[in-house]
Amino acid sequence: MLPDIVSPPALLILWAILGYLLGSIPFGMVLTKLMNLGDLRSIGSGNIGATNVLRTGNKAAAAGTLILDGGKGAVAVLLARWLAAEDAAQLAGFMAFLGHCYPVWLRFRGGKGVATFLGLVLALSWPVGLMSCATWLAAVAMSRISSVGALVAALLSTGWMVLMREYDLTALTLVLAVLIFWRHRSNLARLKQGTEPKVSKK
Repeated sequence: MLPDIVSPPALLILWAILGYLLGSIPFGMVLTKLMNLGDLRSIGSGNIGATNVLRTGNKAAAAGTLILDGGKGAVAVLLARWLAAEDAAQLAGFMAFLGHCYPVWLRFRGGKGVATFLGLVLALSWPVGLMSCATWLAAVAMSRISSVGALVAALLSTGWMVLMREYDLTALTLVLAVLIFWRHRSNLARLKQGTEPKVSKK
């Protein structure tokens, strides 16, 4: 990590654009189309993320979407860190998250960013990333509700950063957590009403 190096503005703008473009690749839609699973926009919630891909009944497609959506966040961070500096890495990861949630190719109607969030946190700080992934898995296992896992993992991510003394990353994870809650506002309403669907046990 190179927290003492500040990238020039032009370089930051470049990595912001590259991060956004990488994050905006809709892997869920690409995989469902390649595997002839139908139009993802007309399935379930219409979301492009792994949870909705799972509603096609194809677990391989859902797993691939989860890995690829997480991978694009991680790749954005790692490439920027390798070729630039830590500030560029954080910006590229943030913009990859925004690209997934608001892709220009889909009229800014993208996913909810959970997999991309977990991927970029893993790349920024792998111990915190593992703790966040474990939090997500534990919350989903206990609640059987995908959105609960996402919300709990996002909520605790900043705390894990503080616990691991990654203080320079706390602002980013806090902002990302707020955005994840915003993207899940319809899920929060359904959770309050008790109508949020559970993950299939099959």
